[in-house]
Amino acid sequence: MAQFRTERLAQVIQEKISSLILEGRVKDNRVSSFLSITKVDVSKDLSFADVYVSDIRGQITEKEIEGLKSAAGFIQSQLGASMRIRKIPRLRFHADTSIGESFDLIKKIEELVEPENKNDELRINIT
Repeated sequence: MAQFRTERLAQVIQEKISSLILEGRVKDNRVSSFLSITKVDVSKDLSFADVYVSDIRGQITEKEIEGLKSAAGFIQSQLGASMRIRKIPRLRFHADTSIGESFDLIKKIEELVEPENKNDELRINIT
């Protein structure tokens, strides 16, 4: 039962933080509306929430993470106002580079596989 509670709380926190960023309610100039919350892990005792953030445009910068860290108090207060729990977890923001790494991997695959002629034959370069 406790695991279900932490998973549900993580999901709600992810939705609330995403909507705050998308609506532009986080007023820090370093926080872009292109940021996406990819995952939230809540500790078993509900004291911490690790928030993983990615940038839709590719790589997330340390400057954007610092902007979220400085806005953490505001975000926690907004979570407290909209959720009915006794204690709001302390937010810790981390960069999630998986989207950028996925783009890089796709580019590498496309470089390896290129059409040899118009008859849809493929040539694989192995270097």
